Amino acid sequence: MLASYIDQAMELAVYEIIEDDQIYWGEIPSLQGVWANHQTLEGCGRELREALSDWLALRLHLGLTIPVIAGIISELKVEI
Repeated sequence: MLASYIDQAMELAVYEIIEDDQIYWGEIPSLQGVWANHQTLEGCGRELREALSDWLALRLHLGLTIPVIAGIISELKVEI
């Protein structure tokens, strides 16, 4: 279920190029704090997926809720 959640969240990613710096910026607007930047679009996507994974791990560790995405249940739990 976690892999499906990550895949669906990545489908919501929004990318833009920062012209002044010539880098790509990516974020998942519905998940506050999930963003990344990189010199290439592909690299930005990889960095964003990693940021999302870290964000999920932290929220699960702290017992915080995970927003529902594409109907995937938000009650993901982890044993610590």
